[in-house]
Amino acid sequence: MELEKFTSFEVRVGDINYGGHMGNDKALLLFHDARIRFLKEFECSEKDLGNGVGIIMAEAHVYFLKEIFLHDKLWATVSVSDITTASFVVNYSFIRENDHKEVLKGSTRILAFDYQRQKVARIPGEFLGKMKK
Repeated sequence: MELEKFTSFEVRVGDINYGGHMGNDKALLLFHDARIRFLKEFECSEKDLGNGVGIIMAEAHVYFLKEIFLHDKLWATVSVSDITTASFVVNYSFIRENDHKEVLKGSTRILAFDYQRQKVARIPGEFLGKMKK
């Protein structure tokens, strides 16, 4: 099952490194921002997928496909796949608006996490239901 949402971003001066393009550390920040927006669409947050269960990132993959420059406008596609009882994968794809090229993609494996107990938890049924629509 894969569910997609779209959002847009503009590359800021703080995203640019001494090479004149986006720094590699900024990709995960873009992923993070896109994930927050994605979850908000489903009335969820990183702190609460439902029943007080939050999330924690277990793994990340980043692939720069093209250089990304200051003021580039990027369209992000965010989707969820590989849903299990305690984890899911969030997939990210960023397309540059002016040339329609995919410039950045990647994924993060997310674990449901109970911060009170400090351990992995089951994904709440309500969240699973929203992801499987």
